[in-house]
Amino acid sequence: MTARTPPTDTLDQTLADLAEDFDLLGDWEQRIEYVIELGKGLAPLDAADRTEANKVPGCAAQVWLATTQDDGRLWFAADSDSALSKGNIALLLKLYSGRTPAEILAFDARAALDRLGLPAALTRQRANGLNSMVGRIREAALAVQ
Repeated sequence: MTARTPPTDTLDQTLADLAEDFDLLGDWEQRIEYVIELGKGLAPLDAADRTEANKVPGCAAQVWLATTQDDGRLWFAADSDSALSKGNIALLLKLYSGRTPAEILAFDARAALDRLGLPAALTRQRANGLNSMVGRIREAALAVQ
C-alpha cells in the first residue's frame, strides 16, 4: 500500500477552487466537459472493488464506490460505465477523499453542489444519482464515526 497524503486545503477551500474553475468556463457544455475530464483522471478501480456492495443505487449508470479507512481518514476509489457519472464521482472524490468522518458530515454537500450549479445542469435522474453518491459517502462517514 502506498502512503496517502491527506488534503492540505479545507473542504471549503477545495470547493472555492472548484467554483473558480467552473466560473472560468463559459456555458454548461464546457462545464460538463470539464466534469467528464475529471473522470478521465480517476485511477482505475480494482476489479475486486466492482461488487454489488460497492454499487451506488439510484444512479442512471453503474457506479462503484469503494471506501477504505486509514489513520482516521476515509479514502474513496470509484468508477462508472458512464463518462458523465465517472466525472461526477471524480468531482466528489476531489472534495471528500482523505477527509475525516467529522469533516465529511459537517460539510453541506447540497449547498456545495448548488454553488457549482451542477444539479441544474443535469437531468433529474443524473442529479438523483449525484445525490445518491453523496449519500453513500456520508453513510461511510457515519459508519466509522
